[in-house]
Order: sequence, then C-alpha cells, then structure tokens
Amino acid sequence: MRDALVAAAFRLFLERGYEQTTVDDIVALAGVGRRSFFRYFPSKEDVVFPDHERCLADMTAFLAASGEEHEPVRRVCDAARLVLLMYAENPSFSVQRYRLTKKVPGLRAYELSVVWRYERALAEYLRGRFAGTRDGDLRADVIAAAVVAAHNNALRSWLRSDGQGDAGATVDHALGFVQSAFGAPLEAPPAAVPAALPAGERPEDVVVVVARRGAPLWRVVQEVETALGRD
Repeated sequence: MRDALVAAAFRLFLERGYEQTTVDDIVALAGVGRRSFFRYFPSKEDVVFPDHERCLADMTAFLAASGEEHEPVRRVCDAARLVLLMYAENPSFSVQRYRLTKKVPGLRAYELSVVWRYERALAEYLRGRFAGTRDGDLRADVIAAAVVAAHNNALRSWLRSDGQGDAGATVDHALGFVQSAFGAPLEAPPAAVPAALPAGERPEDVVVVVARRGAPLWRVVQEVETALGRD
C-alpha cells in the first residue's frame, strides 16, 4: 500500500506537477481512501521522502551501538553512508525526487529540515564521544556539519549525473577529506634502533613520514617524495 501510494504520487507529480496534485488525486489513482494515505504519510510532502524516517532511525541505532573501539570520525562517516544506501536502492526514483525537489521551494525547505535532523544525530553522538575534552561540543558540531556537507556534495553530483557511475566511490572520496582533516592520525610504530647500521649508511638516510588515518594513497606518496627531496 505504501509503495503504491508513492508510485501514484510521483506519476501524478510528473504528469501534472507537484502543486497541481492533491492528496485526493493520489488516493484516487491508488484506489484507496484518504485515511489510508494519512496512515502512512502525515502530509503530501512526506510522500516525496518516504524512507527518511526509517533511515534516520537506522542511523541513530547504528550510532547507539558504537563502542569505545570505534574511532568517532570514521563512525559518523560510516553512519552517513547509510543515507547513500537509501538513495542507491532505487536510483531512478532518487533522480526523479532530486529533479522535483529542485523545482518546488517547499520541498527544498522540507529536505533541508531532514538534512538538519541527520546532522543533529551525528553531532549528538560526537558530543558524547568528545565529552569532557576541550571544545568538545564545538568539535562535534563542526565535524557533523562537515560530514553532511561532504556527503551531500557527492550525492548531488551523482544525482545530477542521472544516477550514473559508482555513487559509493564518489561519497567515499568526499568523506575521505573529512576523515583526513578531523580523524585520528595513524599511530607511528615504535622506532627500531639497529645494533649497527649497514656499512655506508648514515642515520639521516632513514626517513619517517606520519600520515593521518584514511589519507588518500596519492597524498602519502607525495609526502614520501617530498621528504626524500624528489618533489
């Protein structure tokens, strides 16, 4: 029933336009009554975003199941990927919704309110993880905003391409910037002190490069080349 209502709504939105379509039109095409519509959707706007409540609940549960062993920035990046999975389940529908939302200011405002709820869920988790640390709340809010901005930038790029290409790779690339900027750095292994250096090798011939966890491979290689004087 829920899927039938969504399908009927989008068929009418495409044929008549969003503003010209009423709830009565949608239920008539779906062959159900108004009561059935409002059992699933509080308003006409909600039928455009049928899966966000489920996705928000999944994200909240995912973050609540986190332990101390989970690096917090990587954890919120993984939580954001749940939103991508929702969009990628039905690329055609996601592209249609993106186009419709661009045309209707009211839907754009609704979408922004949903995005804000995702951001608040991420920030709340991070505030708990950073509690008692200097600028903990500030760090949490900034990182949450950065995760949402990076995810949405990549997601919209994919939607503008009509859902072509690897959405996961595009989002991973964007979230990599957040992880690189805010995530915990790689722990440097303890320096091994050899009993004796090989003949002809000086101590300065050994170069140690420290990179952030999740830094792109090309950036690590660039740092090594710079340290070796090969830039």
